[in-house]
Order: sequence, then structure tokens, then C-alpha cells
Amino acid sequence: MKIAMISEHASPLAAARGSAGRGLGGADAGGQNVFVAELAAELGAQGHYVTVYTRRDAPGPPDRVRLAPGVTVEHVPAGPPEHIAKDDLLPWMRDFGTYLERRWAADPPDVAHAHFWMSGVAALQAAQAAGAPRVPLVQTYHALGTVKRRHQGGKDTSPASRVRLERAIGRAAATVIATCSDEIAELTAMGVPLDRIRVVPCGVDLDLFTPEGPSAGGGDPHRLVVLSRLVERKGVDTAIRALARLPDTELLVAGGPPRGGLDADPEVRRLRQVARDAGVAGRVEFLGQLGRDEVPPLLRSASLVVTLPWYEPFGMVPLEAMACGVPVVATEVGGHLDTVVDGVTGRLVPPRDPEAAAGAIRGLLDDPAARTAMGFAGADRARDQYSWARVAAGTAGVYRHAAALSEVAA
Repeated sequence: MKIAMISEHASPLAAARGSAGRGLGGADAGGQNVFVAELAAELGAQGHYVTVYTRRDAPGPPDRVRLAPGVTVEHVPAGPPEHIAKDDLLPWMRDFGTYLERRWAADPPDVAHAHFWMSGVAALQAAQAAGAPRVPLVQTYHALGTVKRRHQGGKDTSPASRVRLERAIGRAAATVIATCSDEIAELTAMGVPLDRIRVVPCGVDLDLFTPEGPSAGGGDPHRLVVLSRLVERKGVDTAIRALARLPDTELLVAGGPPRGGLDADPEVRRLRQVARDAGVAGRVEFLGQLGRDEVPPLLRSASLVVTLPWYEPFGMVPLEAMACGVPVVATEVGGHLDTVVDGVTGRLVPPRDPEAAAGAIRGLLDDPAARTAMGFAGADRARDQYSWARVAAGTAGVYRHAAALSEVAA
């Protein structure tokens, strides 16, 4: 198939292994970059032809870049060629959609797959343009405005029209891919017909994330690792407060700006104050932004990987930790409910509950045999259920289904 992927703010080039300027772990760069890069590359490996359209956010890169065999990244001129926070990008989506209209008029794809709601705005504009070729639209939200607003309230910086536009996209798309079963209820509440929803999870790079390989230190005292974008809803402060009940333990926090920019970052300053207030500042270290190849050794060095967001559309970190043979303590939200088997590959705890998190962590730190068994079980589950080959094959099946529906409708 000839596949158009639209990822307006999350360039897959930022997640390419060995890329020097990726910026993963920043406020707007993280799991979606990896998701799009890995899915596109695996679809290419399975014989499909993929073009990923992403907004040009710097003047330097060429218009088209080869990402992997069968995969090209195309930079779309929509707004100034500079970084713009994703919540400020909506005014430029009309230009993005107009560009897609022109490209698809000359060379229509068999299917378009939009990642994130603003990509859906641009893709829907192109797919519904007068005289445009019929291009079936598959939508993956990665995060839903209804959920974000519920948890963040007045701190939600999304455009006011987000929820309304998400509903319109979901009702117009041929198929909506939910990345976890928990998302289905949210989508149907938005008015997306149940028979148009398919669940296909995220995957994990099983060549990169393995139990075997170097480890970045660790040992005594116990080490907890948090790997996260540094935004409030990721619950890093919960992990820090839990540390106050774990006296023989250190906490390493990876993510955020490059190490040299940590002191100026508002969220890092807030989290450092949380650590001081909790009396654990000497046992918390912020590592800053990491290269993707640096992540597996860090995960393997952990006694436990801790990920405690308020909500999580999918959550790649538990999978990456499990693939490295490290048990996880995670909040019982979103995709964690699918990936982490409580008591088998880790522990699930309520969000925003440092005491519950500390209790689960303490129980596992005191039981090395259980940690070892959970590590083996997690690695097995990651290999069996979450390879990118399996995820790409499932996604291609959704594409074929959407294309068939489009042909019937025509």
C-alpha cells in the first residue's frame, strides 16, 4: 500500500537512532515521535511505501529525507520554520491541509493515517477537498482533549476548539485506532461509532530494549528510574514524595531539557522544591534529555522503573522497561491497564498517591525474588505481544479495512 502518515508536530526524525538533535523528552517531544518513526519503518520493512508529513520547524533540513527503506519524511511549510509549541499550531493547519491537497491531487495515497488531532484537521481538509481523490482517513489521537481537560482543568493550554474538532474528526474518519482498550469508552462518548474503532497498541523496539546489555551503574542503594517528559501531569512529583518513605533508595529522573538547561527549566525547579520539601533532595538526580541509545542501559540499572502519570493515553515507558527485564510500578490508568499485569510484570497503583506508590515500591524492593520473576515475565510479555512487526501488521489490516469501506461508500 501507499500510505500517507501525518504527524504535524512530532517528527519521526527526532526519534531516529543516532540522530544528534532529536529533543526527545521535551514538553512536546516524546512517545509520538517514537511511535510514528517505528511504525513507519516497520511498515516499510513489510513492503509498504510510507510518506510521513511533518511540519517544517527549522530552515535547514531538506524538503524530503529518507528515514528507512520505503519511508520518506516530507517537511511541510506551514507557519514559520521554527519551533512552535504544539498548542499554538492550530492556525497553521489550514496551510498544512492545503499542502496535502496539492500533493494528494498529483499522487494520492491508498490511505492517510493522522497522528494527533491537529494532524486530523489537516488530513480531513485534504481528504474532503472538492475534486480531491477519495483518500480514506485513519485517525490515532495519542491523547484526547476530553481527558486532558478533565485532569488539568484550567491548566489545559489546548485550543478551545480542540474537543469539538476531535469529535468532528472521529465521526468523519473511516476508522479510529485506539491504542488501548480504556480509550474505547472515551471515543464512543465523543460519538465515534463503536464499529469504526479498532484497538492496536504501541510497540517496543525489541532489538534496542533487551534484558542483555550494558547497565548504567546502579546497585546499592536501590535505584528507581523515572523516564518522562517533564510536565506536571506525568506525576514525577508523586515519585519524589514516595521517595521520602524509602530511605535506602535513590531516584534518577531522565527527560526534560538537555542537562545544561535543567537549572532554567520551570518544571525542574518546581520538582527540586518538591524534593527539598520532602527532605530527599540529596537522593534525587535529574539527568536531562537522553539519546535513545542511552535509555536501555539506564533502565537496566534500575531496581524498578516508576511511571506515575495522572492519565496516560498509552505509555511507552512501561513496555520499554519490561522489554529490558525490569519490573514496573505504574499508575492504573490508560494503556498501563493493558500492558502492566498487576502482580505479574509489576504493580499498578492509584494516581497522585505517594503513599500507595511507596508501599508498592517497598514491597518489591524487599522481595528480590519477586522482582526477578516479574522481570522475566515482563520481557516475555513484551516479546510476545508488543513487537513492532506485530503492531505494523495489525495497523496494515486496519488500513485495508478502511480502504475497503471507502470503496463500498464510493
